[in-house]
Amino acid sequence: MSVAMERTPHTFSQMMEEEIRDLFLVYLNGHFKGEATGESFNVNGKTDILIRHNGKNIFIAECKFWRGEKVFIDTIDQILGYVSWRDTKTAILLFNKNKNLTRVLNQIEPIMKNYPNYISTEKYVSETEFKFYLHHNSDKKRRLTMTVMVFDVPK
Repeated sequence: MSVAMERTPHTFSQMMEEEIRDLFLVYLNGHFKGEATGESFNVNGKTDILIRHNGKNIFIAECKFWRGEKVFIDTIDQILGYVSWRDTKTAILLFNKNKNLTRVLNQIEPIMKNYPNYISTEKYVSETEFKFYLHHNSDKKRRLTMTVMVFDVPK
């Protein structure tokens, strides 16, 4: 999807978060046979993307435009408020409309490493994808995966 955004900027440049999320839902529902939903209630709020398979949550994600460190931290807090003890796979889909993608990418890992629930970082995934391990708010022994995928959305 990231390459498609970069190669067809006129398609994505005017889209809002919800519209981009809906494109991801189309793709996910093709794979998960209609089990991916948007704006779905889970625990303490509505998450942008929720995939339930056989009655079990298998993926929870939030979509956000990059608006700096505070909004990014708020998004981490938001997702951790949506997960139950059984939920272990989460993601932040981060859309950058700023010009300097490298500057944004260089901020992700240090912010995550300073987050109170941070446990560790998976080795290099890709230039624009990071994988972190955090603990649940209510159980420091219960680990979850939080993948951060950054998408450049040219203007």
